[in-house]
Amino acid sequence: MTWNPAEHGFETLAIHAGQDPDPATGAVITPIYQTSTYAQTAVGEHRGYEYSRSGNPTRTALETCLAALERGVRGLAFASGLAAEDCLLRTALQPGDHVVIPDDAYGGTYRLFARVAEKWGVKFTPAALADNAAVAAAMTPETKLVWLESPTNPLLGIADIAGLATIAHDGGARLVVDNTFASPYLQQPLTIGADVVVHSTTKYMGGHSDVVGGALVVADAGLGEELAYHQNAMGAVSGPFDAWLVLRGIKTLAVRMRQHCANAQRVVEMLTAHPAVTRVLYPGLADHPGHELASKQMRDYGGMVSFLVADEETALRVVARTTVFTLAESLGGVESLIEHPGRMTHASVAGSPLEVDPTLVRLSVGIEDADDLVEDLRAALA
Repeated sequence: MTWNPAEHGFETLAIHAGQDPDPATGAVITPIYQTSTYAQTAVGEHRGYEYSRSGNPTRTALETCLAALERGVRGLAFASGLAAEDCLLRTALQPGDHVVIPDDAYGGTYRLFARVAEKWGVKFTPAALADNAAVAAAMTPETKLVWLESPTNPLLGIADIAGLATIAHDGGARLVVDNTFASPYLQQPLTIGADVVVHSTTKYMGGHSDVVGGALVVADAGLGEELAYHQNAMGAVSGPFDAWLVLRGIKTLAVRMRQHCANAQRVVEMLTAHPAVTRVLYPGLADHPGHELASKQMRDYGGMVSFLVADEETALRVVARTTVFTLAESLGGVESLIEHPGRMTHASVAGSPLEVDPTLVRLSVGIEDADDLVEDLRAALA
């Protein structure tokens, strides 16, 4: 059946959209169609699938579900978040075009622009995306994309999605929102003006740190067709088992996000009161500059928390001393992770205008017992 997002709640869509029982067997869970090719009844006549780079039923189920959750017209699943970003850049841009990106963008995104896209003639300008005027000033007649993260990685900045959509569109550009930190459970950017949503499905969508994947969801069917052409032509698609793992994770996305948010709030309460912490970055705090905006465009404030300490030596000591929080890159899994962005996830921006404060520590707060998480951090900070 067709699961209309307007007629069903988020939790229902996460479990059922694109995932009807298998018509051949009645299996209630989408099968892993681990096949590369499909029998044809005659030359050019088939049942909708001919080769798994072009399309695979397990991937189709995931892409349908992604579109429903983000309230888009089409979803596309990729082998990684950066593969999704690369497909979007090569579809939407030409040499000479310009992009506005966050001035605290994810290191991998910055690397893609600075080390890859710039070589084939794409220009970019980092801007403070929490400041609409700064974004407007950064735009040029060649600007074709305004690229947001909200919340940003790793500084947890909040961008005015609706306001920046207007600025982008007035300038003849599309608005792209990396929604990885929030997930579609906390916000749905396409419903407030964005043109494209990007995900690393490795993170909250998969939710179990056992799969690498990416996704694009679009509001325009024509752009969706162009992206699908390039997805097939470039080939960095999600394999059937990876697609199945992300689908499995999405089924519990809502309940996991509620616990991530609740645990993050407990952690933030401890950190803000701790004498070794000089500043806590979390949009749920009333003194966060994006708090009011986050309260308006998000359901809750998320499971990501960053904080600063006195010096880099202290930051490195803290990340090495936790026992419940695991020292590791990535985020969004059921387990809690701690990292030093300056030397880990954002090492690629060292020496650039996006260089991360070496005293910054980033947390991905998992769904363990909140008391255990608080005490683990308290001990590490002692």
